[in-house]
Amino acid sequence: MKRRTFIQALNFGIATATLYKGYANEILFSSDAEPENKVLSYHKIKDIRFSTVKMNYPRLVGKNARLDLHGYGPDVEICVIKTDQGAMGWASLRGSRREAEQISRELIGKKMSDLFSPKVGTLLQTHIPFDIALHDLAGVILNKPVYEILGRKDPIITDYYSGMIYFDDLEPADRPSGIDRILEECQYDYGVGYRQFKLKIGRGHKWMPFSKGLQRDIEVTKAVADAFPDCRILVDGNNGFTSDQFIQYLKGIPMVNLFWIEEPFHETVMDYQKLSDFLKSEGINTLLADGEADPDQNLLRTLFEKKLLDVHLTDIEGLGFTNWRNLMPKLIQLGAQASPHAWGSLLKSYYTAHLAGGLGNTVTIEGVTSTSDDVDLSGYIVKDGKLIPSSSAGFGIPLIKQI
Repeated sequence: MKRRTFIQALNFGIATATLYKGYANEILFSSDAEPENKVLSYHKIKDIRFSTVKMNYPRLVGKNARLDLHGYGPDVEICVIKTDQGAMGWASLRGSRREAEQISRELIGKKMSDLFSPKVGTLLQTHIPFDIALHDLAGVILNKPVYEILGRKDPIITDYYSGMIYFDDLEPADRPSGIDRILEECQYDYGVGYRQFKLKIGRGHKWMPFSKGLQRDIEVTKAVADAFPDCRILVDGNNGFTSDQFIQYLKGIPMVNLFWIEEPFHETVMDYQKLSDFLKSEGINTLLADGEADPDQNLLRTLFEKKLLDVHLTDIEGLGFTNWRNLMPKLIQLGAQASPHAWGSLLKSYYTAHLAGGLGNTVTIEGVTSTSDDVDLSGYIVKDGKLIPSSSAGFGIPLIKQI
């Protein structure tokens, strides 16, 4: 995660913690919270270790509007937290390992109940690098899946889209495979169980002359929509258009009913007002989603208040699981929905499944199909285009790799 994004998210978290301070204190000392907090208080943090786990994509993931080849899968930085009672939780590490190693000293010897409340999440924003791991550890100690900690005995099951359809028609560079390659990838993803495809667009921003790139974007969108009539189409411009250029794209696909439009351009009130006016004039009903790249949370709130955005996209790790828990009721008040960005790691998709499972208000979840020799991913099921989270304790993702 970019340092700028980390700092912005940390500042957002501090502001959120201030807003929720009274509410959090009320919950912490309520009779309903006492039994679980008492169980957590029996555990003290004994050891924190750091490592990586390898996630493998089923294919090379290519370019988007701004970035070159995305490769075959990341080495994900993780932290493993153990207590003096033998409980162990782990998850992706938020931010850099170096920063986390310095902060980890503050956690050693602390009671779990001093670090985490089931009703709130991680109690101090300075400990947010360990936020997801603390949720996993709490679930293990309490023998509950994370979605149940968030309030649901049975999870809310949410739609699941493939977020892996990039500009693979342009690869390899010396003999591009063309649109057939995109259709092959969609067919593979259909077999995985997806019934929503997010298509990367914006080839004319960097990789092709604009007019040719725009035409290819249009052709790809039409081809996938025609080949998979039972699936929903999402498009993601990765800020590769101007508002006028994106309207040109929409004029080229009049018969395609887009489920959502993501980051067509870097968010401004003026540009989203122009796009919104065009959509209304043409009778186009689609969701507008933004907030992934260098998110300005104050600007995003303004866009939601003005009804110029529908879906909040800030990364599940970038903002933090606890901060997402605090943000969700605000989005509901604004009449907005969530779909935390999860690209890069299937682990983030699974974390989001628990957030959605416990709190709802999530329109769909980003999928990053992967395998791994380091973790057991088998507890999650893709069925009828939806992602069903593991019902095991914590996030239900056993760690195979010895740390």
